[in-house]
Amino acid sequence: MATRLPLAIWLPIGLLCSASVAAEVLQGRVVGVADGDTITVLDTTKQQHKIRFAGIDAPERKQPFGTRSRQNLARYVAGKEVRLDCHKTDRYRRKICKVWVQPVDCPRCGTTLEVGLAQVTDGMAWWYRRYAEEQTPEDWGQYESAEQEASSRKRGLWQDNDPVPPWEWRRSKR
Repeated sequence: MATRLPLAIWLPIGLLCSASVAAEVLQGRVVGVADGDTITVLDTTKQQHKIRFAGIDAPERKQPFGTRSRQNLARYVAGKEVRLDCHKTDRYRRKICKVWVQPVDCPRCGTTLEVGLAQVTDGMAWWYRRYAEEQTPEDWGQYESAEQEASSRKRGLWQDNDPVPPWEWRRSKR
């Protein structure tokens, strides 16, 4: 005989499960790279979308490593086909998405490279802990590990003696 769980237990379980599910999946071509965590994508219906990468925050343009972060992102995605797994829209009406692209060194792989994680791995963005609860536990672990490794190996922005996270840098400029 099956045990029935009270609604008070099912509701939180349902909310936890739905938090990790993409609300919208889009495909398109990257037509612009604004900075190290924001791109413009033209979808298959020729509609443009401003996309903010989920889980990361890259240096601002005028911040140290801002230009290098943008260039690194462009190397991965500029002019390329991408898949977007989007879960929300921010206050600036950008879709917040995980972005997938075909790896440059693997022409048969399909869209298997998660670009936000690659930016963190390369030391070109921080894992944005403020929004960690929007990530799956698996993503959380991968992003945290990638940031720790980039920091310990002094990759990218971690070469700086005292790198300032973009959220702190923006706050200091107000």
